[in-house]
Amino acid sequence: MSLVDTVAIIPFSPIYKEAIKTLNLEWLKKYFRVEPKDEIVLSDPQGQIIDKGGMIFYAQYNEIIVGTVSLIKIDNTTFELSKMAVLDGLQGLGIGKKLILHCLAVAKENGMEKLILYSNRKLLPAIHLYEKYGFLEVPLEDGVYERADIKMERTIHY
Repeated sequence: MSLVDTVAIIPFSPIYKEAIKTLNLEWLKKYFRVEPKDEIVLSDPQGQIIDKGGMIFYAQYNEIIVGTVSLIKIDNTTFELSKMAVLDGLQGLGIGKKLILHCLAVAKENGMEKLILYSNRKLLPAIHLYEKYGFLEVPLEDGVYERADIKMERTIHY
């Protein structure tokens, strides 16, 4: 049995509030910089994501949070797949894949019609993962994230 087989995907809980911030700040500092928008959302995930109709999920291994992802509500049918991060040293083991598959299942269960995401082309493993699960490049609007140079979306099929 591989590590990823023993990883459970669990919903947001206030007791894990710091994990979304810690994992994302680690990732952002490694590849980019922390933008003001990141600091606002990551400092108050309950108020900025959950209370606005979004969802946060964690990848948990042996009681340790090793990954996270959010579905941020854009409107009633569109959500942004965002704030996805896996603990440094555990990337490439399938945890990100498990988080994306969970989000796709939740999107379908909740009647979402479209998921969007913003990324950067230098993150080749991430871009390939998104493409593998049906995300296609669409025109990128200005001013969402400084680091974003690609926008992708996926229609949810029923």
